[in-house]
Amino acid sequence: MRETVVDTLAPLGVALGVALLALLAVHFVHKVLLRAGRQSKFVTDLANRSHRPVQWVVVLCSVYLSVRSTADGASWRHTFLHLDQLIIIGTAAWLLAALLVVAEETALSRFRTDVPDNRTARRVHTQVVMVRRVTVAVMAVLAAAVMLMTFPQARLVGTSVLASAGFAGILAGLAAQSVLRNVFAGLQLAFSDAVRLGDVVIVENEWGRVQEITLSYVVVHIWDDRRLILPTSRFTERPFENWTRTDSALLGAVNFDVDWWLPVAEMREELRRGLESTDLWDGRVSVLQVIEATGSAMRLRALVSAQDAPRLWDLRCFVREHLVTWLRDAHPAALPRLRAEVGSAMPVHATLTGQTVTTDSDSRVFSHSVDGRARAEAFTGRE
Repeated sequence: MRETVVDTLAPLGVALGVALLALLAVHFVHKVLLRAGRQSKFVTDLANRSHRPVQWVVVLCSVYLSVRSTADGASWRHTFLHLDQLIIIGTAAWLLAALLVVAEETALSRFRTDVPDNRTARRVHTQVVMVRRVTVAVMAVLAAAVMLMTFPQARLVGTSVLASAGFAGILAGLAAQSVLRNVFAGLQLAFSDAVRLGDVVIVENEWGRVQEITLSYVVVHIWDDRRLILPTSRFTERPFENWTRTDSALLGAVNFDVDWWLPVAEMREELRRGLESTDLWDGRVSVLQVIEATGSAMRLRALVSAQDAPRLWDLRCFVREHLVTWLRDAHPAALPRLRAEVGSAMPVHATLTGQTVTTDSDSRVFSHSVDGRARAEAFTGRE
């Protein structure tokens, strides 16, 4: 009985001592890397990210080799080594995932998204994040498969499964059809550049910014701080608007229904004065046009421009409020009305005789200005 106890405790004591030495060695190397990598962010991140998984891998491998060499006659040797082997496989996958995260952060640090022109950086971020997630998922599956293959029973089951792989593959394909569709849709989104992290989109009649793209779903941060969760296949199978596909600058329209007696030229000048008084306007487009004239009123469209979608929304609200106030104070008679009188009488203060019709750049969308001519070429082509 005493020999049995000694045979049991002696290998465990040796394994414990080897584990402590391995921990000290890993700790020493970790400190050396931190000291040597003070001027290198890559070395610092590598040391911090890989410290824990390296500790587990080194200690478990040391214990495995120690028990294998010293516990030849112990009855628990086989079970202990098998359990240790399973944990080593899991921690090795953990270490590879940590190294992958370090490589991802190093690659992404070269592409900043906090700059005005960040379209390329957002595309790279989307692709790298998707590749990392696919790789981590594949490593997890492979690690689980290697663990199962360490069991003799699993090898026998694997042989029978391979024999019926055709039928099982058909069943698995039918069962996982929607899952696989979303996975391939996620990869397509990452590399087709149709939508990227940070893009402003209109989807399901909601305006928001793409916050996260995974292999199965996309998170859209809506303007009112709600989160819209959509399957990735939604963005490959149905149309959506991407407001930052090539550039963040946008045009926005504000419509007004006014009476026929309104002097349009004065309102056009007031529009420009209002835009020049706010920093929301980017100075590109200031256009006021009559887009419709019916029997009771005419519809005016104020077309303005801003650097991005949030500024454009605030600018449209500003223009609407500014021109409504101007109409109410300067031309109250031009507010929309229903006519019931019959005759040709004309108000004394409003006459068309001598009114100057302007054709400056504020009255045309596709001409006169450099930006307007470029916009016209985008739709009609160069002459």
